Amino acid sequence: MSCPFHLVLDPSSRANPYPLLNELRDTPVALQDDGTYVVSTYREIVALLHDPRISSGRRTLDRTPAFIGLDPPEHDRLRRLAMRHFGPPHAPDKIDRLRPDMLAITTELIDNLAGKQRADLVDEVAYPLPVAMICRLLGVPREDESQFHAWADRLIELLSPRDEHRAERQEVADKLDDYLGGLVDERRHKPGDDMLSGFIADGEMTRDEIVRTGVLLLIAGHETTINLIANGMLTFLRRPDVLVRVHDDPELIVPAVEELLRYEPPVQMISSRVALEDVTVGGVTIPAGSPIVLALAAGSRDPDHVTDPDTFSLDRPRNEHLGFGGGIHYCFGAPLARLEAQIVLTELVRRLYNPRLVADPPPYRPSPILRGPRHLWVDYDEVFPAR
Repeated sequence: MSCPFHLVLDPSSRANPYPLLNELRDTPVALQDDGTYVVSTYREIVALLHDPRISSGRRTLDRTPAFIGLDPPEHDRLRRLAMRHFGPPHAPDKIDRLRPDMLAITTELIDNLAGKQRADLVDEVAYPLPVAMICRLLGVPREDESQFHAWADRLIELLSPRDEHRAERQEVADKLDDYLGGLVDERRHKPGDDMLSGFIADGEMTRDEIVRTGVLLLIAGHETTINLIANGMLTFLRRPDVLVRVHDDPELIVPAVEELLRYEPPVQMISSRVALEDVTVGGVTIPAGSPIVLALAAGSRDPDHVTDPDTFSLDRPRNEHLGFGGGIHYCFGAPLARLEAQIVLTELVRRLYNPRLVADPPPYRPSPILRGPRHLWVDYDEVFPAR
């Protein structure tokens, strides 16, 4: 019998949920007391991510959802319109052209650590870069970044498969909507070189759709990347051999980030699915209307899928993980998150001399869905100059 899912959700499990997730896989498709089915093995998760009978339309707030919470054809229409201003095929080099800006911001952030021997790598490095980049892409004024982040951070803290914080989440989401709505109205009269202005110029989204898309991209565009960077540095500091290898061979950062997405994924589970009809998976029939949780972090460590799953390895020949989900809802911002993590982790490893953890485990954010340290205090002897 697998472990009860409520143990995974308990905040006391946040520092190391993986023993519980390993137990969870003993029952690949497990019915919970509230009628939710938790799916925890790689093959079964992939099957449901690609199954059109599994809907993303499980609403947790009283509002029209962004495209991540819609099914085809509306999902496909809105995602296509958003992608037009973000990446291929319309703007194939848009993300790569941000590389110099990313490096310049990262350099400045790490320069600011010089003259000290201790820093919180979450607040001082992992958070400022992705926030600055997604705000720049969307057209959020720099002076509003901190307020926007406070709202987004609170929304993430209130995320839970059980949705027990619905009223407060609604209140915070309304504030974000009002803010983005005001920004959209400004851009109608004074357009800029940003995604919101592009959506407006296209004329194919309603105001409400632009606001929903903007909120989604703002939150998804930085919250997961903060965790990816923080989880990455924590993993490197726990594994000095990995730290040395990445330092000596910076090209290893590409497989390192892929392994981090498998081994310490910032998105631990998807809790918004529901069966449109009876669906049989893993020998279990999930009845129509049942809520479904896909335990991505458990699936990426499934020993039937990957060899030695609980070991961090830079040398995996094929690293097929669930770090960005899959199917039609595969993470829209994956190219941006990958590049940001690669740049920040490369520079931290290269420029911090003798870094070491102050506390292990560090304090974690409460969300069981988007998992990462709230703070990552690190001591170091000095900061090497930028090249």
